Amino acid sequence: MRKKRGFTLVEIMIVVAIIALLAAIAIPNLLNARRTANDAAAKANLKTMSTELEVYSAGMGAGAYPASESAFMAISAAATKYLGTVCKSTAGCGGYVYNDPTLGDGGYTLTATPVSNQTGINTYTISTGGALTP
Repeated sequence: MRKKRGFTLVEIMIVVAIIALLAAIAIPNLLNARRTANDAAAKANLKTMSTELEVYSAGMGAGAYPASESAFMAISAAATKYLGTVCKSTAGCGGYVYNDPTLGDGGYTLTATPVSNQTGINTYTISTGGALTP
């Protein structure tokens, strides 16, 4: 008669060690990918709002930009979303907090700051003409 045989404790420990090693390699890469995606999204959001401001200025002529944040939010869906109270809170949107913009006839400045080092790498600022700086 054959005796049923299961896995030994050593074999199970080896499998658990291999799984732990794979997790130790994969998790930091996953966090880095998320941080990179948040950075790309923040840049894209700032560029979208900048494009809306430039289109407004071109339509109004003479370099006119909305005079206030509320005036900007009235003409821009992106501004309404990213400059609203939710994205200005400490939780932010997509790992970034979109700070109060500087708006006026002379131009504009929009800024996105990472909530923490885990959610983003750089603080991004876009100014008149669409000049984005990290």
